[in-house]
Amino acid sequence: MAGGSWAAAVVQRDARGVEVRLEQPARRIVTLTPHLTELVAAAGAGSHLVGVARFSNHPQEFSRLPVISDSGQIDLERILALKPDLVLAWRSGTPRNAVNRLERLGLTLFVSEAVRLDDIPRSLEAIAALAGTLPAGEKAVRVFRDELRAHRLRSYGGPPVRVFYEIWPRPLMTVNRGHIISEVIHLCGGINIFNGLDMLTPEISYEALLAVHPEVVLGGGSADNAEGFAARWAAQVPPLNAVQAFHIPPDLIQRPTPRLMEGARRVCAHLDAVRAARR
Repeated sequence: MAGGSWAAAVVQRDARGVEVRLEQPARRIVTLTPHLTELVAAAGAGSHLVGVARFSNHPQEFSRLPVISDSGQIDLERILALKPDLVLAWRSGTPRNAVNRLERLGLTLFVSEAVRLDDIPRSLEAIAALAGTLPAGEKAVRVFRDELRAHRLRSYGGPPVRVFYEIWPRPLMTVNRGHIISEVIHLCGGINIFNGLDMLTPEISYEALLAVHPEVVLGGGSADNAEGFAARWAAQVPPLNAVQAFHIPPDLIQRPTPRLMEGARRVCAHLDAVRAARR
């Protein structure tokens, strides 16, 4: 098994502040969101997965595992039939009543959360500890932290690039400063023009977008590709004059996993191009 195995009992504190104890490392793991599936794989414990959320498509082989949740809907009977010794839930996305019910049924849950980039390696460490794959998990943590540190050491000349991030096209939705996507934009020398809104993922009007004059539009749904995303924004009436639109695959920037660094590389490259065009 990747990363080796550990026989001792494991205790980890989850995002609720609950101490989760396993008498031995987990061997049958269920994940309730796609990004948790990715984190398990990155922590070297992919072979322990027995059930996953719908759209668990990275690595691709996990899409063949039994699907036990979909958009917050949890298949309790199927989870119980899989006999997991650990269920991974998401504080922001898994309904609290579902977490409570699973625990009342005697299952062990670890509730994860990643609202900032630095939370991702902490999640990896916790999952690797619970699965007994610490060497593999620690390697993934080092790789992530090294790349994040390199991004933070970069310097950018001139004013920040004014960025609009589209999280959903209809209705038009974006993110505020509290979202991890805004942190990626800042990491790349940009500023989210809707930083100051109250909601994490607010709906906005096209008129409101026109009024704040973005230099670049990033984002796009899973059905988009680079050409289609740019063409859709170019066809807006009235147009966003001199604004460039760049598609970022949502899985690379909307999932708090190590692949977020790949998303960051793409965002940084696009913003570098905008800065170069200024000169």
